[in-house]
Amino acid sequence: MAATVATVAYLGLEARAVEVQVQLSSGIPKFTIVGLADKAVAESRERVRAALASIGLALPPKVITVNLSPADLPKEGSHYDLPIALCLLAAIGAADAEALSHYVAVGELSLDGRIAPSPGVLLAAIHASGEDKGLICPAAQGSEAAWAGELDVIAAPDLLALLAHLKGTTLLQPPAPVEAEALEPGPDLSQVKGQEVAKRALEIAAAGGHNLLMSGPPGAGKSLLAACLPGILPPLEPSEALEVSMVASVAGELNGGRIRRRRPYRSPHHSASMPALVGGGLRVRPGEISLAHLGVLFLDELPEFQRQVLDSLRQPLETGNVSVARANTHVTFPARVQLVAAMNPCRCGHLGDPALACSRAPRCAADYQARVSGPLLDRIDLHVDVQAVSAADLTLPSPAEGSREVAERVARARSVQSGRYNGSGVRTNAEADGDLLEQAATPDEAGRKLLADAAAAMRLSARGFHRVLRVVRTIADLSGAEQVGRIHVAEALSYRRQAPRN
Repeated sequence: MAATVATVAYLGLEARAVEVQVQLSSGIPKFTIVGLADKAVAESRERVRAALASIGLALPPKVITVNLSPADLPKEGSHYDLPIALCLLAAIGAADAEALSHYVAVGELSLDGRIAPSPGVLLAAIHASGEDKGLICPAAQGSEAAWAGELDVIAAPDLLALLAHLKGTTLLQPPAPVEAEALEPGPDLSQVKGQEVAKRALEIAAAGGHNLLMSGPPGAGKSLLAACLPGILPPLEPSEALEVSMVASVAGELNGGRIRRRRPYRSPHHSASMPALVGGGLRVRPGEISLAHLGVLFLDELPEFQRQVLDSLRQPLETGNVSVARANTHVTFPARVQLVAAMNPCRCGHLGDPALACSRAPRCAADYQARVSGPLLDRIDLHVDVQAVSAADLTLPSPAEGSREVAERVARARSVQSGRYNGSGVRTNAEADGDLLEQAATPDEAGRKLLADAAAAMRLSARGFHRVLRVVRTIADLSGAEQVGRIHVAEALSYRRQAPRN
């Protein structure tokens, strides 16, 4: 007796087809799983055995061989429990093999027969839709699967309910896609007193998707400014929300299958390891830079991160994706993020204040800032010094303009960029390159002369030159100018780091 059930293996954001094959043969009773399975898959034997026993079924006293095909594709995770159980049920005649052939199945089994959530259901649903099949998944993730489009989703709470549905005795209701409830609003820019230059840089960063570094003494408001950024960014478009949700699904962070429209904001601690930041681990999972895809990655106390960990961000910041290499596979995750970083000017943090600075100033500042490599700093478009806030500033009334007004300007600038780059695959000025950037951001004669002179004086690299052009285009968009002028170039250059450090 033999049976097959379709399921998937996850490689990054790709779901690969896997066929679960079960054969029952005579001999000394034994239950074997083959097909390059990891420990979690091998332990499916005990979960499946207990789950079937909980609904009154026992494994037949035969040699049970489960093959996960193709055999050379690594199989990781607990989502193979359900397809293995269904394949066994089909092999012993307890489930209709013909009906199961029209579905892809994923889900973890509890010992009492409940079908528990497992990461990656959204990817499995998209794969099933592409194969013109339905999906069998846990009830808790039915709404997540429903986002994949028009496909037959069976979201079952347990094995008994699933079998009853397949036999037509008690039908399960099809799930509907659900959006997450609106998050509590974060800090508002009206709470930030003073810091007009930093707030302007934050607005430019939001409008064009640019990377930003804020440097200043402790308590100047750098973290508060960064926390205000999500409040002025436009919500995710439906296609963008699906991209972000696919990453969250693989990471197991899509709670209740609810898709959010607010852009991700990730703020890892400076003790984060390289796999935690860029992805990897024993079972490859997306890191913080991928979980922040199409959103903000905030790195506070930038020089306190390990230098090797920071340098691992250089390639993802340039290409918009991160590749994790393993001996038997390569996994790629999207990583189109907006990097926002904050740092003190030196270890004591009071470099500009003779009364508070340590005895090693200014040498301590050079040593401290050198912990961040020049090539990484070259990838940051906007560098701004955040000055300490005086007691007099704190007693002033709150600014009349808050996040709402700034968000409206950012939305208008983003709308201009959307029309300009329509059909090119580019979303913001920060992603523009080559001829596309040249056509959009070529300054007038006065602007070209200023840019050429500044590039020589500031020793801008080719990358730095093009990043200045992107910022110039964003400043022009915020002012509503079609043609880039000298004033836009001058402001963009004021945010550029003066000279690279080795």
